[in-house]
Amino acid sequence: MVLAVIDVGTNTVRLLVAEPDGRGGYRPLFAGQEITRLGQGLLPDRELRPEPIRRTIAALRRFREEAEARGAASPLAVGTSALREATNRTAFLSTARDQAGIEVSVISGEEEARLTLLGVRAGLPRAPANLVMMDIGGGSTEFLHADGVRILALVSTGLGVVKLTETYLRTDPPTQAELAAVGEAAVPRLRRVRAEELRDVTSQTAFVGTAGTVTTLAAIDLRLDPYDPGRVTGHELTRGRVDSLLRELALSPLADRRLIRGLEPARADVIVAGALICLTAMDILGFPHLTVSDGGLREGILIDLIQRLAAATGPAGPPAAPSQKA
Repeated sequence: MVLAVIDVGTNTVRLLVAEPDGRGGYRPLFAGQEITRLGQGLLPDRELRPEPIRRTIAALRRFREEAEARGAASPLAVGTSALREATNRTAFLSTARDQAGIEVSVISGEEEARLTLLGVRAGLPRAPANLVMMDIGGGSTEFLHADGVRILALVSTGLGVVKLTETYLRTDPPTQAELAAVGEAAVPRLRRVRAEELRDVTSQTAFVGTAGTVTTLAAIDLRLDPYDPGRVTGHELTRGRVDSLLRELALSPLADRRLIRGLEPARADVIVAGALICLTAMDILGFPHLTVSDGGLREGILIDLIQRLAAATGPAGPPAAPSQKA
């Protein structure tokens, strides 16, 4: 059996095609991603714009063809922050179905965090049982406190790199006032996260980061070209190193940022906001270092699907998609 899953993010669409290995894991056959920036221009009206929709539908069509070429039928596609918030979500879902042949299920921030934890645990099998996971996305940032597979607390914030970039970082390179404005938006929200959802976190808790911002910071730190998920996973970023990377990125014009080794050019415009979220979270949550995982939501969607297929006792065929937001 060949399975395919697609993570339809606010910034990036990611595909994974794999075979179950019979032990709850999988053997990857193909992986791909495209930065389509679905959430571009979403604020303030919370309406998906025509060009980002066109780019994303085109990527979904290509990914369906890639999956079918490898023997997978009906990829399981999951949508996150941009689709949770968009007032024209229904129209997008219909277009994806009609033009790309893809049914996209929109999940809650809490379900997104749960699935991402599955992917992180698979990528970091020797990670401490007690950890806080941070997933910096295009439209939101999720935090999850877990002890093994037990979720102790989770929260989905509205802090996303596309949102913050479009709202505050309008100068090239950004001014100090613009950088401060991002901090003023992030700090109060992260303080509430620390005081409420993550109030039981201690100095013994590990801090793990996943998704494009932290994997890109790791790739820059390692000077990777091409990107190597094996070297990124498990890489440790100290608070001081994140701070120095942020300073370097924020002082560089966009054209220069696009040339930085390890930085995907299409991510160069949002990496400053992402690095700011990362550094602010480390400071407020009190973590001096961060362990990076390339595995995340895409991998978690696949592992969850494999687990549900193995547990299914009804008619043959895949079970329902992950829990959808009402």
